[in-house]
Amino acid sequence: MGTPITTDEKLARLRLIRSRGIGPLTFAQLMARTGSALAAIEALPEMIRAAGRKSILLASRESAEAEWAAAARLGIEFLFLGEPDYPQPLSAIADPPPVLSVRGRSDVPSRRCVAIVGARKASAAGLTLARRFAAELTEAGFVVVSGLARGIDGAAHQGALQRGTVAVLAGGADSIYPSEHQKLYGEIAESGAILSEQPLGLTAKARDFPKRNRIVSGLSAGVVIIEAAERSGTLITARLASEQGREVFAVPGSPLDERSRGANALIRNGATLVQDTADILAELEHARLPEAAPSGFADENGELSGSEESFAEEVLGLLGYVPTHRDVLIRETGAPPAAVAAALLDLVLSGKAEETTGGGYVRSAEAGSR
Repeated sequence: MGTPITTDEKLARLRLIRSRGIGPLTFAQLMARTGSALAAIEALPEMIRAAGRKSILLASRESAEAEWAAAARLGIEFLFLGEPDYPQPLSAIADPPPVLSVRGRSDVPSRRCVAIVGARKASAAGLTLARRFAAELTEAGFVVVSGLARGIDGAAHQGALQRGTVAVLAGGADSIYPSEHQKLYGEIAESGAILSEQPLGLTAKARDFPKRNRIVSGLSAGVVIIEAAERSGTLITARLASEQGREVFAVPGSPLDERSRGANALIRNGATLVQDTADILAELEHARLPEAAPSGFADENGELSGSEESFAEEVLGLLGYVPTHRDVLIRETGAPPAAVAAALLDLVLSGKAEETTGGGYVRSAEAGSR
């Protein structure tokens, strides 16, 4: 369990994660190095100056205070990584959101969850199955998580409404998308929870949906796939779930139906084939979720100096324009996690690298091909 965080530290964390160039991984590395967001904000100007570039632009205290006040007016509260109420399974993923906005019942995301996701243009049979699975899983004591999208997501929320469901948004917690789910949004906020890591008022762009998907899977003990094309956001969620150590379930379908090809491929590659809720419950009975550090931040203190600067260049040499997971960098360099974390922070501060969803990093355009 975590410990309470002061209001000043909460505002500092909100300010830090809303800063340009700082994502969940860089946030965690700054916290591990400095011990707090207040200390990180004080230290950042010198760290950026020493790195030689201004790739990070700190959000103002005024903007953080304005978002805090807007959330209070809307009945939205913030959950901070490391607090007792922050969902523990989510805190154990590679890049947990440092701050979550919650509209509705903030206790619901911390219960044992199962995600149900699938095609937006779903079949009638798929929609019926999503509602049935959701209703039966909630009867068994699980909370159903999904992404409030059209199709399977919406049907899963509808099936779970009576006992509470969690909708994870790609935009801000006050941004309803698609617009036809306005009524469903209100019903979920009444009995369950609306969740987002994004700033209030933000309208989601394409790049925001994979970020949303990692939260859907990260909250959950398992992810159930009902209808998915071979190249779809649903399969991104399945991949993230697998990387996070979650169970992946898939409902088989006709090979003549494009919507079944992705799910069938998952089964061929090791996902658990499910035909009814009992198949899901049988697997989840033995599922064990990874544990996070008590504070939510790994102990990865490390500074770069002297020869360690050349190590940062070695790490940069391993990066390309396709995301490379931090664990891969640790394996390839043979260096301690603290040293790799310090090198990555230096590279981000200098503008040579950028973090991506799921614990990955890419070489920035500024770094060139050298």
